[in-house]
Amino acid sequence: MIKLRKIEPSDLPFLYQWENDAAVWADGANHNPLSQQDLRDYIASTTGDIYKDGQLRLIIEDHSTRNTQPSTIGCIDLFDFDPRNRRAALGMYIAPEYRGKGVGHEALKQLEAYAFDFLHLRCLYAVIATNNQACSALYEHAGYKPSSPMHAWTLESDAVIWLKNQ
Repeated sequence: MIKLRKIEPSDLPFLYQWENDAAVWADGANHNPLSQQDLRDYIASTTGDIYKDGQLRLIIEDHSTRNTQPSTIGCIDLFDFDPRNRRAALGMYIAPEYRGKGVGHEALKQLEAYAFDFLHLRCLYAVIATNNQACSALYEHAGYKPSSPMHAWTLESDAVIWLKNQ
């Protein structure tokens, strides 16, 4: 069972590892290493209120293990929040050992429920590089529709905007 929760100072080691994973930089907006202090400052400054911060990062935890403590396995973000037009972009990072196991799909469904039912957003979208077939398959399986091809979006690939409307 997957649960989403607000980011905490104890998440620093995971964020430090994930944000500095150069293998995923081509798919995201981060193109340089982040220091632990950068991440401490981010954690300290975020309120968890998308209206104040303009974004929301939630930690993905796996509660299905028999351990007493849940496993921290990724994070999922709402960003480029536009309250007037009631839309936001999505981003997600799943630790490599949990990929391909349905974790991303479950986390996405939970975030959608929050975004559509509580925040009353009308549209969620993700910009996915065309060479990221696993991510495209995840969004397609979750009911997102491809739209707006963007040629030469990154040095490595074209991209497509995947949309889901309420």
